[in-house]
Amino acid sequence: MIAAFVRPLAAAAALAVFVADAQAATRIERVVSPGGIEAWLVQDQSVPLVSMNFAFRGGATQDPPEKPGVAYMTAGLLDEGAGNLDARAFSEKVEQNAVELRFSAQRDEVSGALRVLRDRMDVGFDLLRLALTAPRFDAEPIERVRAQMLTALRRETTNPNNIASRLWWRTAFPDHPYGRPANGTLESVPLIGRDDVAAYARRVFARDQLKIAVVGDIDAATLAPLLDTVFGALPAKADLVAVKPAAAVGGGRRLYVDLKVPQAVLSFGGNGIARKDPDFIPAFIVNHILGGGSFSSRLYREVREKRGLVYSVYSYLLPLDRTALVLGGTQTRADRADETLDLIESEIRRMSESGPMADELAKAKSYLKGSYALNFDTSAKIAAQLVQIQLEDLGIDYIERRNGLIEKVTLDDVRRAAKRLLNTGVLYSVVGRASETPAGKQGG
Repeated sequence: MIAAFVRPLAAAAALAVFVADAQAATRIERVVSPGGIEAWLVQDQSVPLVSMNFAFRGGATQDPPEKPGVAYMTAGLLDEGAGNLDARAFSEKVEQNAVELRFSAQRDEVSGALRVLRDRMDVGFDLLRLALTAPRFDAEPIERVRAQMLTALRRETTNPNNIASRLWWRTAFPDHPYGRPANGTLESVPLIGRDDVAAYARRVFARDQLKIAVVGDIDAATLAPLLDTVFGALPAKADLVAVKPAAAVGGGRRLYVDLKVPQAVLSFGGNGIARKDPDFIPAFIVNHILGGGSFSSRLYREVREKRGLVYSVYSYLLPLDRTALVLGGTQTRADRADETLDLIESEIRRMSESGPMADELAKAKSYLKGSYALNFDTSAKIAAQLVQIQLEDLGIDYIERRNGLIEKVTLDDVRRAAKRLLNTGVLYSVVGRASETPAGKQGG
């Protein structure tokens, strides 16, 4: 299944809610294998289930410039046969043992997840070992996955959301890996061969770039040797191509694409604030007030509630390894696209110039602290959060510190962060009908 690379877990089960107050962080153990592989562990014996999430730094930025989509195809092939098991035999063993195995490629990392019942744990971990250390990359699965990728890419050529997103990224990062689509192009995917995916796996899947989190019915003594069993045969060091830091360009421009769709799709974004910058948490709060707070945000109130131009409008922060962004989007009637953009631009300018009000700050802080628990209500969510915290190098005590970091943010902090976050210019891409938008007069 190319879209998500998911094998269904036959016996669905979820761990009990992970308590998200400050004391929850004390439940995270740092486990180091005899071979030196580190994982973060949260034990919970309430359900006989073990969940593992992991990620290798690298991702689609490691694709050859002329062949975007290599990382994506590699991820799609990892559970299509490994070791002495061809694709059919591998799939049958996964299903017979109620194993869920998933791989995906993002811009900065290739990630994976394993969910397995406690009494099938040895089989599940062995299947993961084979997938990572002995993938077959046989001809038949390669052609099948390629066909699935091409089918999805053809659909994207008429999907306004995909068109708007691709236009935004290639305009913002014209000479950088971030400007290339992670899932490839109709031109590049046919060029990807077995040598490309095998070389990618050899270069990227290495222990020095690996982050692991495990949640469930397993203790540290059991987990430690399993880490070596699964990951120990991988190369010690990855052979990654250096990726330069980048900033989005094109701020202040509006790009238009003619497409006959009922509603115009609007994507927008600009440069953000790096994850480890002291102003990131204040910027996170600023974005919540601007467009991240759903029904309570300024954008929703001004564009949806007061004028009824859209059904929803949103913004979010996206800190990547080599850049940081603030992004957003909405949909509206094509003949009102520029009116909607004018309002969004006005609200961004107003936030940049004067920042949040005191009552907005207080409400945002209360919501962001209270809602954090929703990220920890299943084993899958806990494991995913722990891997992300490792990728962002925030420290094993981040969950304990996080709400305190939000609480201490002042009005001066958010007003300073608003100026930094929103005064560098925003790039807009609009996909809609040329007869009803300025698409016939301007292009991108």
